[in-house]
Amino acid sequence: MTARILVVDDVPANVKLLEARLLAEYFEVIPAFSGAEALDACENGRVDVVLLDVMMPDMDGFEVCRRLKNDPATQHIPVVMVTALDQVSDRVRGLEAGADDFLTKPVNDLQLMTRVKSLVRLKTLTDELRLRAATTRNIGIEELLSRRDAVTEAPAHVLLLEERASAAERVAKMLRGRCRLSVAVDPNAAFFQAADGDYDCIIVSTAFSDYDPLRLCSQLRTLDRTRFVPIMLLADQGEDARLARGLELGVNDYLVRPIDQHELIARLVTQIKRKRYNDHLRESVAQTIEMAVTDGLTGLHNRRYLDSHLTTLFERARNRRRPLSLMITDIDRFKAINDTYGHDVGDEVLREFASRLRKNVRGIDLACRMGGEEFVVVMPDTEGPIAEKVAERIRAQIADTPFVVGADRREITVTVSVGVSAMMREADAVEAMMKRADLALYEAKNGGRNRVVAAAA
Repeated sequence: MTARILVVDDVPANVKLLEARLLAEYFEVIPAFSGAEALDACENGRVDVVLLDVMMPDMDGFEVCRRLKNDPATQHIPVVMVTALDQVSDRVRGLEAGADDFLTKPVNDLQLMTRVKSLVRLKTLTDELRLRAATTRNIGIEELLSRRDAVTEAPAHVLLLEERASAAERVAKMLRGRCRLSVAVDPNAAFFQAADGDYDCIIVSTAFSDYDPLRLCSQLRTLDRTRFVPIMLLADQGEDARLARGLELGVNDYLVRPIDQHELIARLVTQIKRKRYNDHLRESVAQTIEMAVTDGLTGLHNRRYLDSHLTTLFERARNRRRPLSLMITDIDRFKAINDTYGHDVGDEVLREFASRLRKNVRGIDLACRMGGEEFVVVMPDTEGPIAEKVAERIRAQIADTPFVVGADRREITVTVSVGVSAMMREADAVEAMMKRADLALYEAKNGGRNRVVAAAA
């Protein structure tokens, strides 16, 4: 795993020390000696993790972190505070400023490397989601992310796995009023509970008498439903090796007992914010992809999806030596419908036609609006003569049943012309198959409309 780590400290010797440790693990290191340099590096370069000293002149680490987290362009970059301050209040202040973690000097090598590697993995995931969101939307990423405020303010649902009732009660008391907390005692039951529930964070105690809690963490990371849910460990003093292993397995954060209430809340809030940030990006990507391949008026797939998926269906049919047919339909004299009744009625006709088309094809068939009043249906595992019969059934159903449209619910007669083509056994191509169907449609139009013409094989 390689990444670019920004090391920020006004003492050059401290920068060199961290740089040597990180270079030994094959990370690329960017040095910065002031808060201003750090902000500039994050804004103008690809930074994966920031190791940020707190005690700096002019602009301390808390202010640098706050500025990074308030800027939509840099708020996704993980920040680890590295400082000689060792009071809980200092850690909480850093976490509340938006820091993802807080390491105390002198920095333990094991904790440093496992923490950096864990945050690099999270950053990689976030970068991929941001890239997809940015490239699949016409709006900017800043506008996209600015709409998540209402989501992040919703009450969090947290699952705590702790077999000791007294310890569970202490955590519950600390989090009372901060989240909806569910408590599980049995690890096996907790796994199914986590899979079935919609949790924002899962807190796992390491204090089990006869169970390795890291096994549960590993299982949660292999399950689709819980793969991206943050996991926090509650560990005892002296469990550094277990914590390091947990971070390698995908645990997001940890606290060491005795637990401070403010630090617990600050770390929990940090994890929940990051999860919801990424959830929002995923939802945006999914919605955008759906919008990108769906015709907004009819709900059918659009030309963009047709161009992509038809090639896939064609290649699959050819490789499997299976038949493939398609039809292109065109609503007859659609311009006259718009001119006579208005575009609102024209839209109603298009929606109703799409609905009837969908009802007359199979689930495996691909029905798309190619544009205007033209529609395409791709039929896998269908020979040309069968496709022609399907086309004739659709034509008859459209012509025989009037369309009820407009505020006055008037009935109008609508007809369609259809061109059908089938994939040839010999050398053929998607473009040639579409061209044959288009020529057959042209022939149906010229032949008087309201008819089906199949292209010659």
